[in-house]
Amino acid sequence: MERFVIKGGNPLSGRVRVQGAKNAALPILAATVLAAGTYEIHDVPRLNDIDAMCRILETLGAKVERDGHRVSVDTVGLCESHIPDELMSQIRSSVFLMGPLLARLGRVTVSRPGGCAIGKRPIDLHLKGLACLGAEVAEEGDLIKCRAPALTGAEIKLDFPSVGATENIMMAAVCAEGETVITNAAREPEIVDLAVFLNKMGAKVSGAGESTIVIQGVREMHATVHTIMPDRIVAGTLLIAAGATGGELVLDNVVPENLASVIASLRQMGLRIEMTAEGVRVKKSPVLHGIPHIMTAPYPGFPTDMQPQMITLLSLSQGTSRVTEAIFDSRLKHVDELRRMGAEIRQERDTVTIHGVKRLTGASVSTTDLRAGAALVIAALTAKGESTVAGVEHIDRGYERLDELIRQLGGQMNRVALKKQ
Repeated sequence: MERFVIKGGNPLSGRVRVQGAKNAALPILAATVLAAGTYEIHDVPRLNDIDAMCRILETLGAKVERDGHRVSVDTVGLCESHIPDELMSQIRSSVFLMGPLLARLGRVTVSRPGGCAIGKRPIDLHLKGLACLGAEVAEEGDLIKCRAPALTGAEIKLDFPSVGATENIMMAAVCAEGETVITNAAREPEIVDLAVFLNKMGAKVSGAGESTIVIQGVREMHATVHTIMPDRIVAGTLLIAAGATGGELVLDNVVPENLASVIASLRQMGLRIEMTAEGVRVKKSPVLHGIPHIMTAPYPGFPTDMQPQMITLLSLSQGTSRVTEAIFDSRLKHVDELRRMGAEIRQERDTVTIHGVKRLTGASVSTTDLRAGAALVIAALTAKGESTVAGVEHIDRGYERLDELIRQLGGQMNRVALKKQ
């Protein structure tokens, strides 16, 4: 086990290239199951979740080779349809393999997936969608068994625009007989990246990025080469880190349109964000102002994955702000930790009211999920004195070598092994 030791007070400045998107890479790696062949995927971030997905693919019979940010996946010998419980418990994105395995092998057995402790994240929408395509779904204790000798296109309306369910249904439907129409589909940019990948394989997917996606089933698909899109959440985290510490950053490998709601909120607070030939530049502001109310929402609304980082920044902004978490029911656990650092935050159910303070104070804090961990790191980088952040394994699930990146930008942040008791 490890922790971060951070000394606050240094502005983050410099230029950095944003990593490839974890939330695009994981379903794309799962999609390699759909057709036998050797895939070459570039700009895959080096993260714990990616490691876990690669181990699952190998368990299923694929051969995986990694060279820096390039991953080669040979799925010719893939023959296993049961994902081991210990791997399912490590990574929620393992559920993405249900649709591809059904399409390729006609069967799949999984246990309920793990991941961050941010509230109820049922996979009912995944199972309902697969059932609409003709899968027989049976639950035996903690196991979920699905069989589908043949999949047939269908009209599927999601009760909620779930990203995971949209992607799982897409991957199952590309090989189904006939046409599938998904309405109230999620619109996140990562879904567009998955659709681009599937179409390179020979699929016929249209409408990705809109609320209605149409898939024409095809009989054959093939391996391909693809480069993962930039990670919009990492980019947003770095913009906030620069704003909180009073620094100036230039971010390469960013699609500003994918961050429109975040950039609009940061500009409303007073940060100067410019799109230049070099990349996205964020400049320090002498004064940051609070925002009356932010509510998380499915894309293109304000992303739930940016809510913890935004609360940290609002804690250091003049005036009173309110933030409502409307996606997950247990994603405000970082609030108590920020209070330990001197933040003035009052919580009522899923809404917090924040009274900005001039500066936070170093403390020992801990995180139980990925984005809350990023929020606490940002808080520690601004705080007076030294802080320790435990729960590094959660942060490593989404940020590639964050401690090295922060030091590169002028921050004082080190990874320290916890002593065994």
